[in-house]
Amino acid sequence: MKIREILQRGEKSFSFEFFPPKNYSSILELGINVGQLIKLSPSFVSVTYGAGGSNQDASFNLIDYINNKIGLITMAHYTCVNATKEKVARDLDFFHEKNIENLILLRGDPPKGESEFINKGGDFHHASDLIDFAAKQNRFCIAAAGYPEAHPESIDLDSDIAHLKNKVAMGADFIVTQLFFDNAYYYDYVARARKAGVTVPIVPGIMPITNFTQIKKFTKMIGAKIPEALVHQLEPYQDDLAKTYEIGVEFAIRQCRELLDNGAPGLHFYTLNKSRATVDIFSSIK
Repeated sequence: MKIREILQRGEKSFSFEFFPPKNYSSILELGINVGQLIKLSPSFVSVTYGAGGSNQDASFNLIDYINNKIGLITMAHYTCVNATKEKVARDLDFFHEKNIENLILLRGDPPKGESEFINKGGDFHHASDLIDFAAKQNRFCIAAAGYPEAHPESIDLDSDIAHLKNKVAMGADFIVTQLFFDNAYYYDYVARARKAGVTVPIVPGIMPITNFTQIKKFTKMIGAKIPEALVHQLEPYQDDLAKTYEIGVEFAIRQCRELLDNGAPGLHFYTLNKSRATVDIFSSIK
């Protein structure tokens, strides 16, 4: 089933992101966590792969397994990194042959140690290029990324909205946002997008805070902000993972309830291949 059909029903969607495990122990951990999350009957799941396009084969295998063996609607991440037209055409054929009907198409991050994305040897330089190429095949439901606090490389939010509008014009069926912790950014982003003529669903991305040191590094990298009041709550307990988990999950529950009450079409959880926080949040809001 194509995810756009789920969103068109008007039901709230609940979805989870995984990434392929890197070693045997993480394979076991992923299996346990996927098992826990399956019990929640997600609307769909997504599968990413490593920075710079690494682990793509493992990602494709995991996508195939979750979609065709477990039976969950699965959305494949796919980026411009090292993407020639011939390679993209082959990969899209693979997805079609494996009954993968849903893709989230992204530019991808600069290679490690680089500050600028230069796609040497590739034919695609922007997410909109990939979206245009895939949409013309008329075989897939396509998602694109949105940035409520603007993409770190954007000049400003207005130019970021212009890029979003272009991705939709090229064929994106819905948007999944980067994580954020202040819902005001999401509401403003949606309002700006609607004013610009973007009518597709915009699904907010949620990452529960379970490790304060880790989330501080991650938000700095992607240009997201942690509300000052939440920082003040977490800082005294940054070495206490149990207390951090309690504060982070309680905050995420409030954030999710407010988003759903104010018209968000669903929630997409960045799980980091962990199930406990998502299960606890989901159980409280469903």
